[in-house]
Amino acid sequence: MTQVADVATRDKLFIGGKWIESSGSKMIDVVNPATEEVMGRVPEGTPEDVDKAVAAAKAAFETWSQTTKEERAKYLQAIAAQLATRQEDIATTISSEVGMPLKLSRMIQAGLPLMTFGSMPAILASTEFEEQVGSSLVVKEPVGVVGCITPWNYPLHQIAAKVAPALAAGCTVILKPSGVAPLNAFILAEAIEAAGLPAGVFNLVTGAGSVVGEAIVSHDDVDMISFTGSTRAGKRIGELASQDIKRVALELGGKSPNVILDDADLERAVTDGVAKCFLNSGQTCSALTRMIVPRSRLADAEKIAAKAAETFTVGDPFSDDSRLGPLVSEAQLEIVRGYIKKGVDEGAKLVTGGAEPPQGTSKGYYVQPTVFSDVTSDMTIAQEEIFGPVLAIIPYDDEEDAIRIANDTVYGLAGGVWSGDPERAKRVARRIRTGQVEINGGAFNVMAPFGGYKHSGHGRELGKFGLEEFLETKSLQL
Repeated sequence: MTQVADVATRDKLFIGGKWIESSGSKMIDVVNPATEEVMGRVPEGTPEDVDKAVAAAKAAFETWSQTTKEERAKYLQAIAAQLATRQEDIATTISSEVGMPLKLSRMIQAGLPLMTFGSMPAILASTEFEEQVGSSLVVKEPVGVVGCITPWNYPLHQIAAKVAPALAAGCTVILKPSGVAPLNAFILAEAIEAAGLPAGVFNLVTGAGSVVGEAIVSHDDVDMISFTGSTRAGKRIGELASQDIKRVALELGGKSPNVILDDADLERAVTDGVAKCFLNSGQTCSALTRMIVPRSRLADAEKIAAKAAETFTVGDPFSDDSRLGPLVSEAQLEIVRGYIKKGVDEGAKLVTGGAEPPQGTSKGYYVQPTVFSDVTSDMTIAQEEIFGPVLAIIPYDDEEDAIRIANDTVYGLAGGVWSGDPERAKRVARRIRTGQVEINGGAFNVMAPFGGYKHSGHGRELGKFGLEEFLETKSLQL
């Protein structure tokens, strides 16, 4: 059953290696989406708090940027070791904040951040920070003070994907986590404190994006912004950062296609595709939300998808029987229900699910796993990111038509291709304008670059590619 605990009040910010009170007096309530009750509170930070954090980061950069990669690797390994001791705490906290079923949170929400921090020492060991090019010595240096602004859906994973490589590169950091799911960030701050990271290298300021986020982005002494979130917010960050010519890395929305070619194993492809769409109740930027299937096999795909969707039992994240937890908030619930209604209104075929609350869920922000078919690219549900467990099945006539449909969106974050011929699948995948493409259900790789084309952003995270985002290149002419 859902864990009911005392309200976890985190009343201080982590700035300059110390836990200090915010200059403001307001707090942000953190709501458990399964119970609709306040589960925690964090400070509603202010621009003055940002000024303190930036000053601490700027001062620390002078020394931290000059450390050897071996020194930085030791600190990162120490942080990973601290996170390893907090795995159950992290999983439980995020399941309560976000609503992901606990068994998945243990693997994903707690497991991925540990892998990211733990991978950095080896990545640093294999990274060359100097290269002789003719008469020049080309050196890679940390970009400077980095503002990291992160979302709520995979909260600690997305924090780790920014903070770990930034620290590895020799940058100092100000983190502003999502106000919807901020409690996990305090666990990381405690792990960093316990690991003995020098004061000011990592700073945590919670607060509203329109206040704390904009103060970080606009600050003269912040050299780079790394942001994950909505395309709308990413555009705003780009506008503000351009005033200082700041470097900006953006990982934004997606409407990712899953192309099932006519020679694919339909049962396997559709079943896997439903799971990739519904992970984390569909609250995944890279979710495969558009399933593109041969028109001649549409009816079969519908049956398989309906059967698969109906295995996603909705319920308490702390129940072993639940495969889908709640959406993260009441606002998100209303948005997703609105899209389901719009799908019906615009003429899509409702195969299973719908806008009505799932049976047996009198409390919590739950939505039915939903599948639409006979969707066309001009429908809203085929173009806009829904961020809920809503799958759109789109029929195509031939391979060229499938590729055209796959690319018929402003987004380009992820995708999938299924074929009985792996070489054919790779050929089609190369023509899909997205940052990553799964071939026949290929697994997520935490060491491979992650990021998008078009309105899905620019820059890459994870592995050595994530480290490179935080480096400047300098030529010493000898």
